[in-house]
Amino acid sequence: MEKIQVKICAGTACFVMGAPQIQTLEFSVPEDLADKIEVTEVRCMNHCNQNQGYNKGPFVEINGEVIEEATLEKVISRVRELIAKEEEKNC
Repeated sequence: MEKIQVKICAGTACFVMGAPQIQTLEFSVPEDLADKIEVTEVRCMNHCNQNQGYNKGPFVEINGEVIEEATLEKVISRVRELIAKEEEKNC
């Protein structure tokens, strides 16, 4: 299974709206996800300028899927959903 790509927007608006809490994922990945995800910070993904609006941040991309109003819990939950789907396909 390829690692799930998690990109966290670290632009100013996302930073102010809570990205630092999500960025903790880089340094404290839950054990069950440690070898299954790759977490990176992106300076600015420009999603707030693409009709989503600043009030929808912080933004996180998980395998290219944009998560609006992201929280650490939302990100971890979505990653676990993707892993479960992949495991189902491989059974």
